[in-house]
Amino acid sequence: MKNKKIILTVINDLNFDQRMIRICTSLANAGYDVELVGRSHKNSKPLSKKSFQQKRFAIGPDKGKMMYLLFWIRLFFYLLFQKADALCAIDLDTILPVYFVSRIRRIKRVYDAHELFTEMQEVVTRPREKKMWDWIEKVTVPNFPVGYTIGECYADVFREKYDVQYSIVRNATILRPFSIPPKPDKYILYQGAVNVGRCFEFLIPAMQHIEMPLIICGAGNFYDEAVMLTKQYKLEHKITFKGYVPPQELKTITEKAWVGITLFEAVGPSNRLSMANRFFDYMHSGVPQLCMAYPEYERVNANFELAYLIEEPNIDNIAKALSTLIYDESYHRKLQDNAMKAREVYNWQEEEIRLLKVYENLFA
Repeated sequence: MKNKKIILTVINDLNFDQRMIRICTSLANAGYDVELVGRSHKNSKPLSKKSFQQKRFAIGPDKGKMMYLLFWIRLFFYLLFQKADALCAIDLDTILPVYFVSRIRRIKRVYDAHELFTEMQEVVTRPREKKMWDWIEKVTVPNFPVGYTIGECYADVFREKYDVQYSIVRNATILRPFSIPPKPDKYILYQGAVNVGRCFEFLIPAMQHIEMPLIICGAGNFYDEAVMLTKQYKLEHKITFKGYVPPQELKTITEKAWVGITLFEAVGPSNRLSMANRFFDYMHSGVPQLCMAYPEYERVNANFELAYLIEEPNIDNIAKALSTLIYDESYHRKLQDNAMKAREVYNWQEEEIRLLKVYENLFA
């Protein structure tokens, strides 16, 4: 597949997107000429060197309709004049430029659906925005017959709505030799976007009843509110916000965690049917986790019980679950051992095979 160039597009900073780093590295190792295009932020750090090309656009506004519009225009004209054999839109927020350029230039296009974008909480709770994203999805997705998504539930939705057969490429972590380290300083870890719908309004007050500290690694649209909630409940001594953490540092923090947090509110189907990156990161570090009893997690837990699943995210349920994970040592050990077994089945080496098959078929 040498000389086949693939340009993949995201709207976020590239340094912290572990999923896209894995995907692009796998494609580059398979012999493709790969470029990942994204957006820089005010405090973006220089791009770290990778086995693939990287490009970021500096756009004035950090959020809102104007940010999207300016990014789409910039991305459209960039893609229009770049040599490429295929364009891949990652999620709905980059799909329009990819769709129009691929049609104008008559080159192949792929959709990487990391989210059910129109069903995200941030969208379904804002009727005007949802109407816009629904229109974009209806115009574009049926014209992306080739694509992949992160789980069986999402694939079912796309098949039912748009009659497209998307492959499943989970966001699983790369399998590496690993043994669980000593954990003298026990802590609870949340890693990932600090966004609306991630249950911080329940998790933070639940920490009043938990003695173990909580570390939050990440940033997002609920970050300031989460910090305010921590101050409101006078939990600054117990909850630490680290913001964005480089992948290698985050890996070390995760490996030493006692409990991991994977919580979502089911305000929209995107959350209820999701399969979060952090779920696999905790798994590969042998970290038992508190997780929602949603279909994808239930499916894994039925094979390897590695998480305490709760039906409803509220303060009492979270506090009870964390207490069990912290103080029931035999239960904690069982989940830990099962996570170490599960990582042999759910890993990037297995998912990579399906990813490469998508592109092999695309260029066949």
